[in-house]
Amino acid sequence: MTKRHNENLSLADVLKEFVETNRLEKGLDAVNVQDAWKQMMGNGVNNYTTAIQLKNDTLFVKLSSSVLREELSYGKAKIINMLNEHLGKELIKKLVLQ
Repeated sequence: MTKRHNENLSLADVLKEFVETNRLEKGLDAVNVQDAWKQMMGNGVNNYTTAIQLKNDTLFVKLSSSVLREELSYGKAKIINMLNEHLGKELIKKLVLQ
């Protein structure tokens, strides 16, 4: 049974405490990165994206188009900065396009 706090807490504080105590942050970060990729890259890139996976600080993206993979490889640093800015924290340090 969890301990009960007597003071009033906001819902955001309660959710943050729940995520920290249950060590869910890595899983939530992985889901947030996938959502950020889909939002930031648009339909053109998403149609050729087959898998997105975050391992430690490296984002692995599988693409079904070799032409698109080559085109995106020229702007890796910009993509990393754009995704980190969208997420509000620096989760991604390396991008691997497969």
